[in-house]
Amino acid sequence: MRYFIHFAYNGTHYHGWQFQPNASSVQETLNKALSVLLNSTINVMGAGRTDTGVHASEMYGHFDFEKSIDVPNLIHKLNSYLPKDIAVFDIIVVHDDAHCRFDATKRTYEYHINTVKNPFLEGLSWYMNQKLDIDLMNEASKILLKHTDFQCFSKVNTDVNTFDCTIFEAYWKKENSKLIFTISANRFLRNMVRAIVGTLVNIGLHKISLTDFENIIASKSREKAGFSVPAHGLYLTEIKYDYIIK
Repeated sequence: MRYFIHFAYNGTHYHGWQFQPNASSVQETLNKALSVLLNSTINVMGAGRTDTGVHASEMYGHFDFEKSIDVPNLIHKLNSYLPKDIAVFDIIVVHDDAHCRFDATKRTYEYHINTVKNPFLEGLSWYMNQKLDIDLMNEASKILLKHTDFQCFSKVNTDVNTFDCTIFEAYWKKENSKLIFTISANRFLRNMVRAIVGTLVNIGLHKISLTDFENIIASKSREKAGFSVPAHGLYLTEIKYDYIIK
């Protein structure tokens, strides 16, 4: 039987989602917990790969287990067994061919910038006290929706078949001293969101223009795009599947 697992994590103490031989990962931690509690070797496939320090307020994975699971009991045991920075919300029986990565139709990320130093947001938001032109950054964000090739925002030497992504929405909003960038797409390239945010920040600082932004996208060159903002301000916030009703 195939199960989807719905969970969240604070990525501060992990070297990303994916298993790494000599570093702590969310995948390894979850595999160990499920394997112990189900008394079987469990390998969780993740819906995506988050980098070191990136958080997920909503993440899905899938795993196979031959027996029926007492879902409420297993969720309770997992949340007792797992470290405090990983929380499990639900475990869902799905069809045998369901795939948490390939079946996702929409993913949403948020990037959080804090404009006032706040010790309670340390590691959870990027502190930046320079004045940003949010209106101009939102104008630039609209430009993203007109394009599909985002090679300029992709990590170099990434093994992908295409750099095409369909972006559904991209916008900034201000909440008190916090700036939040929201972006949704059918898929994302490695480092894409952090590179987009870094480039939009350069627009907000009036270092580059909207025309420059268009030219950067057309160039397909990572060198022409902006810097990658720190990982700790990035959150995976939603993954959508046609067959899971929330």
